[in-house]
Order: sequence, then C-alpha cells, then structure tokens
Amino acid sequence: MNNVITSDCKKSPGVIVPVVNLRRCEGKADCAVVCPEKVFEIRRIDTEDYQNLGLLNRFKLRMHGMQVAYTPNADACRACGLCVSACPEKAITLIRAG
Repeated sequence: MNNVITSDCKKSPGVIVPVVNLRRCEGKADCAVVCPEKVFEIRRIDTEDYQNLGLLNRFKLRMHGMQVAYTPNADACRACGLCVSACPEKAITLIRAG
C-alpha cells in the first residue's frame, strides 16, 4: 500500500493536482504516507491561511496541533487517488492543473 506501481497512476505528472481543504484537514499525515510521488508535506499552518479560517475551524485546528497538509510537490502528482482515499477527513480533491 505504501508503494504504487507507476502504471497504476492515471496521468502524467502535472496534469492533475491535489487540493487540500484546510477547513477539513487535521494534519494526520495519511496522505503523505500513501503518496508514491512525495507530493505532501505536513507542517504548521501558515499564518495567512490560519487567519482566513473561521473561528470554529481555528479552534479545531488548535485541537489538532496546528498541523495541516500542504502540497509543495503538486506538479509531481500522477492522479493515483491514494491520498483522496486515505484522508479520514475527506479534505483532498484532485483537480485539473491550471
């Protein structure tokens, strides 16, 4: 489960990118564990992103250690969909790049 054969991936890198809904993400890192392309990074939420959240989302994020998933390597995504399936909060969607 941790490794995906490249032929299982649906697209060439950069066609599809994962988008993380920071209102739902709790930084549990399931996406980072299953991603064969190392697209995800789990880290403290950026100040600007935190300030754009509502009060309830800010509270929830504090309860979960202020950690969220970011996608610094989104252009490496091959649309295997493992991150979408692995995320317990259903915080990840795959969309066409650009």
